[in-house]
Amino acid sequence: MPQSLPLHVAVNTRFLLPGGHLEGIGRFTFETLRHLVAQHPAVTFHFLFDRAYDARYLLGPNVVPHVLSPPARHPLLYVAWFEGAVALWLARHRPAAFLSPDGFTTLNTRVPRVTVLHDLAFEHFPLDVDLLTRRYYQFFTPRFARASAQLVAVSEATRADIVQTYGIAPTKISVAYNAPADWFRPLPEAAQAEIHQRFSQGQPYFLFVGALQPRKNLAHLLRAFDQFKATAGAAEAQLLIVGRKAWKAGPILDAYQQMRHQSAVHFTGRVADDELAGLYTAALATVYVPYFEGFGIPIVEAQASGCPVLTSNVSSMPEVAGPGGALLADPLDVGSIAAGLTRLWHEPALRQQLVAQGYENLSRFSWARSAEVLWEALEKAMNQR
Repeated sequence: MPQSLPLHVAVNTRFLLPGGHLEGIGRFTFETLRHLVAQHPAVTFHFLFDRAYDARYLLGPNVVPHVLSPPARHPLLYVAWFEGAVALWLARHRPAAFLSPDGFTTLNTRVPRVTVLHDLAFEHFPLDVDLLTRRYYQFFTPRFARASAQLVAVSEATRADIVQTYGIAPTKISVAYNAPADWFRPLPEAAQAEIHQRFSQGQPYFLFVGALQPRKNLAHLLRAFDQFKATAGAAEAQLLIVGRKAWKAGPILDAYQQMRHQSAVHFTGRVADDELAGLYTAALATVYVPYFEGFGIPIVEAQASGCPVLTSNVSSMPEVAGPGGALLADPLDVGSIAAGLTRLWHEPALRQQLVAQGYENLSRFSWARSAEVLWEALEKAMNQR
């Protein structure tokens, strides 16, 4: 490796948000960096935040934090932060590499870049994001992909999408999966009963986990649940929707208002991590049917919690669920989702089989192993320099 020790690596950590509410990309950032920092104690990692940071994110004595302004939560501020503040910091400090776990990087540097791309949903479903954000993504993302020395995708499906959509050589792209956090595990029956009393009026429930936004396909799920309730003889069945209201949630709320069985649907908003683990364990099944997904971490969280899974038969989701690890449905067919709910409701043997296969599938996913993939990509980038 051409760089002499001590080795300095800069990392974009703007998704490590204060308050501990880490969703998909933030969770990937935290878990992989936690292992990366521990695996390479001789390397100094410079964490670049875009706002005041939480001390819990200083993941080791070899981490040095830096706050760069302005906070980047708008397309115009993305440009100011990445092409201005970050590029200037890289020019002044000249680290051996710049790792960006959130799909964005800077074009304005000669420092070798490793960029993690989680999905290209905006290329396939552009109307799911607002106009200015869409224009930023569509202009910069292909340029980020080509300017980066190495790319990391979170699934083979995403890797293939990058190759096909942007014409990137497959040899330039590694795959680092997500994984369930350590606290996702089955709970004893007494704890499950308490969860039922708190969240579903003591009744059995299906569970959805994710932000309320178009790609998660909640409008179809609500219609499918209504159809299931009308035909499956499942008067006591409930549906819990766990997650924050994100963007373009209007059609989801419209579908809810049109339901015959509104009273059986409960929007919980965000819940604490320990509550989420309990909700998975106590659920009859997790139902996660987006029409496009880069990975789909609720699938493996549910499997780790001993919960059967119904998920989509498209993009990354069959890959993540593993052979026999989930019941699959067509996310664009309300009847297909309803049929899956009906099978899960009436077939306890199927639920047990899915739980067993889900446990077997989990051996494929490890945050420590994904951190090793990131380091291998960094080494390749630094050697290319």
